[in-house]
Amino acid sequence: MTFRNAAPGLLCLSLSALAACSPQPPKEVSASAAGATSSFTKVVTSPADVPATVISCRDALGATAAQKRADVCLKVSPATHPPCNVANSCAMIEDEIARSCALFDGQGAPSPDCTPQPQSQAAAVAVVTRYYSALNARDYATAWTQWGENGPPHQSLPAFQAGFAHTRSTHVAIGTLAPAEGAAGSIYQTVPVTVDAVLDTGQSQRFTGDYVVRRVNGVDGASPDQLRWHIDQAHLKPAP
Repeated sequence: MTFRNAAPGLLCLSLSALAACSPQPPKEVSASAAGATSSFTKVVTSPADVPATVISCRDALGATAAQKRADVCLKVSPATHPPCNVANSCAMIEDEIARSCALFDGQGAPSPDCTPQPQSQAAAVAVVTRYYSALNARDYATAWTQWGENGPPHQSLPAFQAGFAHTRSTHVAIGTLAPAEGAAGSIYQTVPVTVDAVLDTGQSQRFTGDYVVRRVNGVDGASPDQLRWHIDQAHLKPAP
């Protein structure tokens, strides 16, 4: 069951912590909890426009473990000023590692630091787990970009972040994966999930369903972002 056109209120707020809930999708869109497929027009807002008190990777993992991940990030990133700093969220560091590994995938021998391999099923799953890692670190900009560089369809970054005003924490458990499927130059991987959310009132909620993660499969002219796995759709419903 796809969660369609959720009304504003508590349920929408809790679903926003899970699947970028949008209260008023266009009438022609068959909206899931994700909002829609990635083919619709997106509202683009710079992540820098939305401040957040982010939980640092150093605070989340400890200084030593966080620095190890930051060192890997610095090793693989081609950026002039990469976000490979333990003061950033672990999700941001891991996202830069994944971005960099995907950028150079297929160019020479694979880097031993690029695990999971960028085109693998495990890399598709990592997008979903990274999404929740970012949410729990209150790094909404990194969570937003797990839907692609322009975020979820029809949802600006401020609107995305506002959906978490009453969400204290979330936890995702990944189910058994079926093989990925190909269509029209893209690869789609369905990732079954069970999600537990805790609201600021202390109320617990559980949702089940799946995310559909997508990447373009070597199409000429595809951008680096399109060649990476990103969330394309979400189908979630309240658990009994």
